[in-house]
Amino acid sequence: MDYNQKLALWEPYDVVVCGGGPSGIPAALAGARAGLKTLLIESTGQLGGVGTSAGVTHLLGGRTLDNKHDCVAGIFREITEGLYARGEAIDPRAIPDEKYSPFGWLKGLVSGVPFNPIAMTALLDEKMLEAGVDVLYFTGCVDALTDGDRITHIVAFNKSGLFAVPTSAVVDATGDADMAARCGCPVVKGREEDGLMTPATLIFHVEGVDQEQTAAYIYEHESPRFREMIRSLRERGIWDFPYDIFISVQVHEKGTMMINTSRICDVDGTDGRSISRGMMRGRSETHRLMAIMREHFPGFGNARIKLVAPVLGIRETRRIVGDYVYTVQDVLDQRDFPDTIGFSGYGWDLPDPKKPSYQPLAESGKKLKRRYTPIPYRCMVPRRVTNIICPGRAISVERDVLGPLREQGPCYAMGHAAGLAAVQAVRENKPFAAVDTERLRADLRKQGAIVDWHTQA
Repeated sequence: MDYNQKLALWEPYDVVVCGGGPSGIPAALAGARAGLKTLLIESTGQLGGVGTSAGVTHLLGGRTLDNKHDCVAGIFREITEGLYARGEAIDPRAIPDEKYSPFGWLKGLVSGVPFNPIAMTALLDEKMLEAGVDVLYFTGCVDALTDGDRITHIVAFNKSGLFAVPTSAVVDATGDADMAARCGCPVVKGREEDGLMTPATLIFHVEGVDQEQTAAYIYEHESPRFREMIRSLRERGIWDFPYDIFISVQVHEKGTMMINTSRICDVDGTDGRSISRGMMRGRSETHRLMAIMREHFPGFGNARIKLVAPVLGIRETRRIVGDYVYTVQDVLDQRDFPDTIGFSGYGWDLPDPKKPSYQPLAESGKKLKRRYTPIPYRCMVPRRVTNIICPGRAISVERDVLGPLREQGPCYAMGHAAGLAAVQAVRENKPFAAVDTERLRADLRKQGAIVDWHTQA
């Protein structure tokens, strides 16, 4: 059998977007709407990424934790308002101000957007068709071919076989810097001392929850995470999981909860075998956890599993190393950036790799002094290869800065900016590092994006 075959050559594109998640969606829409011939490649059969395929049906980071100000607008707002209009998402501005809300049972989670994933995927298909984006589902990005410091082709694979797509620019929206790593851009992975990454989660949804009963227990015991109950269950040998809290979030319909509880340690989201083992561990754990929930947790006695996500939720893998690395100290010092292209309203959230219920930054006393964290454009630009940009959780930051920036809301902001940056890169034949960020910010303003915080104050 001969494996030295010539690749089928596709028609050329101005920009290829690798990954159809929260950063790839706006990148593709922004590029295509500006007139770029755009191809979006997605490994699953639907768009939405972690929000749809991994079951995280709660868009966080788009508003401040006090639920008073938008941090992300533009294409993010267009999509959420489209879902509101169809009755398929809950506008956080309409959620009552309660001490313990079913939308996470904690104040900060109320600022997220709970949505129907089925409606989301249908809406996103419509948006892509309207914008003229060519979408390839069930297609993996295999490699990037280069000539000097530029990518010339993206190599992909689907049922048609292996093929190469000529392109002028690439948006690596894989969340794992897959294309950046494969074409030689410097990357790092995990924490500095040992390379370990924060645990993964297999999300599942349950229906038939008596939320009033759950709320009554939480109010009576001042315990939104069931810590004391879990402690008792552990002492009795019933709870043997490595985490100590229970996280449930109402989705777009009452009585149905997203269970974001499991923390599967030692999963490497860039390793196929590790992901596969993580999925099997997660499914087994889901059913064990569900049995405990039904027997012991108030409100869950008649609950049933509605959905187990077909994709493992990965919080962290590779990060590019750009000319600038955004640091924790930058955040603590409230540093502003002239090339800010968006904001996040979320806080520190990156569990310890071995202690899943421990948040090192959140519990260190290093509190965020502002309600928002700015996102500089330069953090999306890797070194060495000039025509690739990496929006999303693979940006050039110290790993703990992923806490506020990895959420879906800010990923939409980054993707929107990356798509418009590609317009300059392609039409003016310039490296992404040479994009005029003042012009980019002006273009984002024209499209309703938030790039100046004073407009929100």
